[in-house]
Amino acid sequence: MQTRQQTTLSIILVFAALLAAAPLRAQQAAEAATGEIRVGNVMPYTGPLAAFATIGRAEAAYFDMINERGGINGRKIKFVSVDDSSNPNTAMEQTRDLVEKQNVALMFGSFGTPSNLAVRKYLNEKKIPQLFVASGDEEWAHPKTYPWTMGWQPTFRAEGRIYANYIQAAYPGRKIAVLWQNDQFGRDLFRGLQEGLGDTAGMIVADLAFDASETRIENELSILKNSGAEILVFDGAPAIAARAIRVVAEMDWHPVFILDNASASIASALQPAGLQNSLGVISTSFLKDAGDASWRNDPQIKAWDAFMDRYFPDGDKDDIYAVFGYAAADTLFQVLRQCGADFSRDNIMRQAASLKDYHSPIALPGIVINTGPQDFRPIKQMRLVQFDGNAWQPIGDVIESAFTPVREDN
Repeated sequence: MQTRQQTTLSIILVFAALLAAAPLRAQQAAEAATGEIRVGNVMPYTGPLAAFATIGRAEAAYFDMINERGGINGRKIKFVSVDDSSNPNTAMEQTRDLVEKQNVALMFGSFGTPSNLAVRKYLNEKKIPQLFVASGDEEWAHPKTYPWTMGWQPTFRAEGRIYANYIQAAYPGRKIAVLWQNDQFGRDLFRGLQEGLGDTAGMIVADLAFDASETRIENELSILKNSGAEILVFDGAPAIAARAIRVVAEMDWHPVFILDNASASIASALQPAGLQNSLGVISTSFLKDAGDASWRNDPQIKAWDAFMDRYFPDGDKDDIYAVFGYAAADTLFQVLRQCGADFSRDNIMRQAASLKDYHSPIALPGIVINTGPQDFRPIKQMRLVQFDGNAWQPIGDVIESAFTPVREDN
């Protein structure tokens, strides 16, 4: 016979088990009632980084296309995308609402390092997949510490190393100036650049940081020009990138201009800067550029054009963020397709960590997606590109040697 104390303990344990199972039951009930896979997403639809909101709009359009074609294994996707204005506190509030009130099965493709860091612990404690984070930070690849969080794109640090390798090969001994955004995004790329230069890091004769909220960088660019640098590495958001390109041209300064991948949008950065001013700018890519004439007859680009016309007619085909959103959504589609009839959070995460040589139709040739239980970096390859006044043209082959594994502390 149980004592009163044992009985009380048993009741407590049963109650705790019921509480622990509540989120799963809510998810299952929502799916059973609607026949939907509910996917949550947080984007900066307003605020200083609103240019990136095209990613969320393209993802929504992609899922509209999938739903019109019958969904995935008999289920439609309910994509619930909300605004956080790039505010981490708002991101936390919105994510809680999506999980606890709207019963999303997973969070997918939410934008930005600060916002995703703000919700990572919460999502991992709740065992909610936080998949394909739209940020190149290295924090999304710690499967031991955060087994429910996975990135998607190549890391900013690896991108910096690629630029370093290119500078060493193409412009040895040239002086370098760096203008970088004073946050994790900017620091990671700058760190990768320094690491890649190694013993030749002394080629960096000047570097200046600016806050993401800044709108004028003329003084910083004047200082960097006076340093005598022949190469300018810029790492910041599209709006300020456009200003930097334009101001450099107005200053009659003609350095080799290297632009971070996140701002390599013709629509959001190069056109506002002036296409003539942008001629010769160098960046990286891992996705096909729909504006590149060499892809004009590519079947997948033709399919993407038709997708834009039908499902995202208000979108700009020159905006690389539309391509980014399409490709990220396509990767999630592959994960959910692999789930079969089991759309539990455990299985969604298991399938996300089981991608083998998956080639997104909109990715550059040779760039494939691989993941594993200890490999939460889906895309590890990039390609150098240069703007010819109309489109990005490739420089050399796909690069993956700049990838640097990150050791976990535990």
